Amino acid sequence: MSGRQVDRGRLADVVLAAVVGALGTAVAAFDDDTTALDLVLVVLASAALAFHRAAPRAVLAAATVLGTAYVVHAHPGPLSALPVLGAVHTAARVGHRGVAAAGGAVFLAGYVATGPGTQHAAERAGLLAGWFLCAVVTGLADRNWQAYLRQTEQRALEAERTREEAALRRTGEERLRIARELHDSLTHSISIVKLQAGVAVHLARKRGDEVPPALLAIQEASGEAMRELRSALQVLRADEPAGTPALLVERARAAGLAVELTVTGDERPLPRAVDRAAYRIVQEALTNAARHAGPAKVRVRIDYGTRNTTDHTTDHTGDRMGELTIGVDDDGAADPDRPPVPGTGLTGMHERVSALGGTLRAAPRAEGGFSVRARLPLGDTV
Repeated sequence: MSGRQVDRGRLADVVLAAVVGALGTAVAAFDDDTTALDLVLVVLASAALAFHRAAPRAVLAAATVLGTAYVVHAHPGPLSALPVLGAVHTAARVGHRGVAAAGGAVFLAGYVATGPGTQHAAERAGLLAGWFLCAVVTGLADRNWQAYLRQTEQRALEAERTREEAALRRTGEERLRIARELHDSLTHSISIVKLQAGVAVHLARKRGDEVPPALLAIQEASGEAMRELRSALQVLRADEPAGTPALLVERARAAGLAVELTVTGDERPLPRAVDRAAYRIVQEALTNAARHAGPAKVRVRIDYGTRNTTDHTTDHTGDRMGELTIGVDDDGAADPDRPPVPGTGLTGMHERVSALGGTLRAAPRAEGGFSVRARLPLGDTV
């Protein structure tokens, strides 16, 4: 989806440059004094607009220099400013308003300096100054609008995510409530029935009487009901992750995220709480990368350390023995100077890790992107 958007953006840039170039050359062609050099300057200034997304300041500089050279050499009309106007707008749109204003001022200075000193020329210069001011203002307005849309989208995603997590939490709480009700009511009642049936069967056999088939059926059915009820209660109380970190990585790849998984150390079964926390940490980190990192590469590293947990010396990787280390790094758009506000997901990760006595660091990387580092003690139960 992002690749299609990039292709559409490039096509739009090329179309913009072609339209501006066509207008500029058409106007220049009607001027009898236009030379081949003038046409080359117009075409180059217009063609530079095709690269305004990748290098807005460089495009502004090229359009300003070429446009100014054109007006100095040919003394054309106001429409000669179209390539520079486009470059000024796009530069202001990405936040370079000072550079955009300077580029417009340079072009205006060249236009006024080479024009005839008449009132008509002054009016044209004033008109162009208004055009450049509008280009800067509309560029800034477009920038603010895009920022507002991104912020609104982010809030909507966060609200949706919060609603989903709240719904899951309420579902879990309701499931546990049902389990408690079943345990407190049905389990007690069925246990009494089974106990009384068992006592009746025992007394009948002790007296040498024939045990009624109905009583044996009650004893067997009550026992079967207890077993089935215990199984149902275990399902209701279960909160196990449905898979492994490796399965999460495969799902993320299938969804289009570039993920690399590295597993080091002595891989082995983990304590239930640690296994559940590791799954949730990787799940949350991959979800955040898919939502916020953009077309980034993600590296997931899981280090089991060594099996020897009797001491706390460090191994050759620098990780403490007896710890599970989880690292999830991406090279996305996170900025170290603008750390994210912790949401429900990050807060939940911190709570899970703290409950196990571990440590968690989730923050933008100095070289760009986002990093999640978790250390979970394994204890002596491994």
